[in-house]
Amino acid sequence: MTPRRALLALALLPVPALAQRPQAQFNRPIRLVVPFAPGGNSDTLARLIQPRMSAFLGQQIVVENRSGAGGAIGAAQVVQAPADGHTLLFDSASFVVAQFIHRNLSFDYERDFAPVGTVADVPYLLGVARSRGITDVASFLAAARAAPGGLSYGSPGVGSIGHLAGVMLAHRSGVRLEHVPYRGGAEAARDLASGTLDAAIISGNSLNPLVEGGRAVVAGTTNAAGIGSHPSIASQGFAGFDLTSWNALFCRTGTPEPVRRTLEEAVNHATSDAEVKARYAAAGADATPAEADALGARLVRERALVRDLIRETGITLG
Repeated sequence: MTPRRALLALALLPVPALAQRPQAQFNRPIRLVVPFAPGGNSDTLARLIQPRMSAFLGQQIVVENRSGAGGAIGAAQVVQAPADGHTLLFDSASFVVAQFIHRNLSFDYERDFAPVGTVADVPYLLGVARSRGITDVASFLAAARAAPGGLSYGSPGVGSIGHLAGVMLAHRSGVRLEHVPYRGGAEAARDLASGTLDAAIISGNSLNPLVEGGRAVVAGTTNAAGIGSHPSIASQGFAGFDLTSWNALFCRTGTPEPVRRTLEEAVNHATSDAEVKARYAAAGADATPAEADALGARLVRERALVRDLIRETGITLG
């Protein structure tokens, strides 16, 4: 075969790699729906990866905040959009719990969404006002046993990791802890600082300013590994205690697989950036590889955990 004919033959072969370039897959601005209010932890993390993902995909990404109903309003917006990868959901661990809270949704979280990938793990902290003299889980539980009616704790809302962690700790320790739901961790931190709340189980992004200002202490972390110098609840007599919030990206079920995988690559491009990692750490989050398949398996495990917690404790979420 002559060189000219060889080149012609190559030109006639399929070129899937070229056809699947991001610029070819995304031909208009991408909507990134954050189902929480502007300025919150999820909104902050979404906006930090927005420019890196946009650069990778060669397309503008527009963050839209659609808050309400624990994230269900924003999720419904994504379900109503075409399954082509141009409308995405940036959700938190509430994605797992929402189906147990809202029984009459017009969509199904398990059926209607496909995982693109995890963006960050966000361990929560059990924070107590420094003035109470509580320094660890043991002294926190001792104070709860001594107080008529137990102690109150705030969380970012019903079904949040903070809420579930408090329920699990109360169940396993046998103490009474009264849950006070807030619309966000910042509001819970405000009342903790003012002394109207005994404790709060919230993200480091919300609690750290109080800790750094000397107004609160960390009695334990909800993840198994602990955070820096802060020991985990698990290491303080509660083996197997491991609840971590997270943020992740989802697309509509039915989105073409090459598009979904390209979005996963875009997430990895963003979360592997050194500046993004540093700014996530400052917000109390750990940037993670996307690993869409692992996220899918995580959703199955965590839904089972919530079902077990509801059955064992009788907790009512909705």
